[in-house]
Amino acid sequence: MTMDSATDLIRLAVEDGLAKIILDHPEKLNAMTQSMVARFVELLDRTDADDSIRAVIVTGNGRAFCAGADLSAPARSFGRDLGGRDGNTVAPARDGGGVLTLRIFRSLKPIIAAVNGPAVGVGATMQLPMDVRIASTDASFGFVFARRGIVPEAASSWFLPRIVGISTALQWAYSGRLVSASEALERGLLTSVHSPADLLPAATSIARSMTEQSAPVSIALTRQMMWRMLTRGHPMEAHRADSLGIHFRGGSADALEGLASFKGKRQPQFVDRVSKDLPDIFPNWSEPDY
Repeated sequence: MTMDSATDLIRLAVEDGLAKIILDHPEKLNAMTQSMVARFVELLDRTDADDSIRAVIVTGNGRAFCAGADLSAPARSFGRDLGGRDGNTVAPARDGGGVLTLRIFRSLKPIIAAVNGPAVGVGATMQLPMDVRIASTDASFGFVFARRGIVPEAASSWFLPRIVGISTALQWAYSGRLVSASEALERGLLTSVHSPADLLPAATSIARSMTEQSAPVSIALTRQMMWRMLTRGHPMEAHRADSLGIHFRGGSADALEGLASFKGKRQPQFVDRVSKDLPDIFPNWSEPDY
């Protein structure tokens, strides 16, 4: 195992092709700071660039996953980020939670949330662009923004209704109440619920089942195809991307190996790498300017 040596509040551990991003500020229930957001983005840059990493698991150290934004610093307030009470004093700063979720949205590796305890505010919304969310029986979820006099952040008004439906999303956001793991499972926020001891083994098993027999470049493209097509207005957009993907990948070394391994009834040994063999199948894609 390799362990990140930086003395920050988020750690990276890599073992056998799987990365764990661990929120490690347990004395504050892993409450998120601006520096932690920057660190998280940096670690995602590293996992994307490392061809030995097949998938990423995000979890928390201690009894919480993440208690939301760390508001304990005296200078920290909601209004400061908005440029004053009327929002017009200065240009509004970008929401840090949104910076993080948009970076997760762009990830080239599958990301699994292993929610070990309470996840409130950004602790809940940061999970929404992750591919799979599982939780322990100790977990709960709180979209508490209206109770704090603000509004949902981290682009959750886009992600949450797509996951649980508009009615559930509005009920949770209006009330700001804590949602149990069992309710989150019933409403589709979670894939499964586990005992605390079984949570990380379950996340590891899911990560391996999704990646160990699949080509990394194909996984990276598939992730982007699925997420990006949620924003498009017509299936023709998907058809164009599919056609380019089949064109580029159909003649690749991975495609030849996939066929040969199938015929030979053996495990595939894919050689293409995300860092250097990822084709551009979205030539007209551009993210809106902020």
